[in-house]
Amino acid sequence: MNFSQLNVIFVAVAVLVMVTALAQHRGETGRRAVIAVVVGTIAVLIVLTAIFDNLMIASGLFDYAGHTLNGIHVGLAPIEDFAYPIAAGLLLPGLWLLFTRGRKA
Repeated sequence: MNFSQLNVIFVAVAVLVMVTALAQHRGETGRRAVIAVVVGTIAVLIVLTAIFDNLMIASGLFDYAGHTLNGIHVGLAPIEDFAYPIAAGLLLPGLWLLFTRGRKA
């Protein structure tokens, strides 16, 4: 199994959780607000991943076996690394919405 295949599994689970959470969330305005915040969060996480992955790879902290990657890079960072912030940006708010459903803040 390569990184791309593993990423598909993680992102698919995260999307499923977020879609389920949004379907159970009350109010169209609330859904739009959640989506806006999640998209903004994912954008920030992707930028931070691009910056810090490149710094860590350039400094020699870690490297990847070439046969597990598809060959697309953003600087030194393989594109597969960007699936993790996307999955986290979907999964964590989705779980939060599911587990706090019906509670008053």
